[in-house]
Amino acid sequence: MKDRIIVALDVQTKEDFERLSSNLSGHATYVKVGMELYYTFGPNIIKMLKELGYKVFLDLKIHDIPNTAMKACKTITKLGADMINVHAAGGKEMMVAARLGMEEALKENPKLTRPIIIAVTQLTSSDQEMIEKELCIDRPIHEVVVHYAKMAKAAGLDGVVSSPLEVKLIKDQVAKDFICVTPGIRPTGSAGNDQKRVTTPKEAFDKGSDFIVMGRAITTAEVPAKAFDTIVNSL
Repeated sequence: MKDRIIVALDVQTKEDFERLSSNLSGHATYVKVGMELYYTFGPNIIKMLKELGYKVFLDLKIHDIPNTAMKACKTITKLGADMINVHAAGGKEMMVAARLGMEEALKENPKLTRPIIIAVTQLTSSDQEMIEKELCIDRPIHEVVVHYAKMAKAAGLDGVVSSPLEVKLIKDQVAKDFICVTPGIRPTGSAGNDQKRVTTPKEAFDKGSDFIVMGRAITTAEVPAKAFDTIVNSL
């Protein structure tokens, strides 16, 4: 179970990074490098984490014209990340290009391990009111998520990022083995903060999530490894 919990290392200082990476060593298998950490330390952060024995989800949410997405995915595949992502809202052509960029990097260096490539559907900070009023999307959010997941599947991607609330629909309407990575996870009694579509870890896995992403509930704990182990044991 611990291999399916991705810890989000959303920090900006060397001290915080070293504290978390050392404390979680031997406990967490997967960590997430998002924009905050990546823009602070640069591409070398992937190498550092790999040398420490972690698997890395590089969460940069690529969303651009197809040619740029292709080149970006080719570049970040070379970094050795185990999971990378793009925004499904970029469209099928962009997602295909992103996959081709990844595959091109693998052809140039067969020693690389193929990363899991997934697409972000709707952020867990989004809700129905937001997508209607601000994005001018007038369909139910779960329909939008499933539609984006179908596009990602058609583009040859391995899965999607979604809220746990949509996982069953995705598994039923896209494919049972289509990977669902779900953020917006909070232990019972924790604050939702800026997340709106949230569940507990157990609820997420019960709904079919393949991986869950957890950040503050673990990283802000006095002893992150203990918080991580407590969550694992509860499952």
